[in-house]
Amino acid sequence: MKWEGRQGSGNIEDRRGRSTGRMAIGGGIGTIVIVIIVLLLGGDPAQLLDTMQSGDTSTETGQLVTTPEEDAMAQFVSVVLKDTETVWGKLFEQSGSSYRQPKLVLFRDQVQSACGFASAASGPFYCPGDEKVYIDLSFCDQLKTKFGAYGDFAIAYVIAHEIGHHVQNQLGILEKVDAQRSNLNQTRANQLTVRLELQADFLSGMWAHYAQEMLNTLEAGDLDEAINAAASVGDDNLQMKYQGRVVPDAFTHGTSAQRKEWFRKGWETGNLESGDTFSAKL
Repeated sequence: MKWEGRQGSGNIEDRRGRSTGRMAIGGGIGTIVIVIIVLLLGGDPAQLLDTMQSGDTSTETGQLVTTPEEDAMAQFVSVVLKDTETVWGKLFEQSGSSYRQPKLVLFRDQVQSACGFASAASGPFYCPGDEKVYIDLSFCDQLKTKFGAYGDFAIAYVIAHEIGHHVQNQLGILEKVDAQRSNLNQTRANQLTVRLELQADFLSGMWAHYAQEMLNTLEAGDLDEAINAAASVGDDNLQMKYQGRVVPDAFTHGTSAQRKEWFRKGWETGNLESGDTFSAKL
């Protein structure tokens, strides 16, 4: 991908210099003792319990120390985010609406979002509650070492996928799906989630289509990198790799073949109407 020397986004929120701590207190005897002490000191135990439940005890840990490689990756992520802003901003404008630009949060190890607490092991995610994408840059290395997905456009695919969830949120799709899932059993809810994720793959491919058309940023091999990344994080591939068997009822993102198919469809059509994964036969 042609990205070096290009403008990055102004919507990057860098929290890598922070550590989000959580009070390691459960609901047992330890909690009771602490509440009694607070009462004896004239404090309000309700405020203490609220703090314990929220788990939001973020503290600054000092000056951020980075490597040149990490700085380059942060800049790359910023450029990709800028490209998504350009593409989706133009597409929303053409449809007569305005695109709300999400924030992208860089963090290390763990983070607190409006959707709750998450660790780097969770992987990149989008939180509709605050309209932010969260990513620990160590995941970019894990794409290669753990998933076998190489190349900068593999990372661009992941970012564009999470931005796809933001597009779904702005279009009202996330809200509808959440309402439907609340009335379903776990297996049916998972099936609906798969369709949601496959649509985000489609939107990622659609972004790539217009990034090339509007910005001419793709290089030879970029599409193969994205398609390989989509396949590497398919549910069947991950289940077989980590548990030795495939359990379709537990799928939440789609098979490798499905993820490749819907990314490719977004790339080839560039047409939002072609991305109706909820009506498609899977």
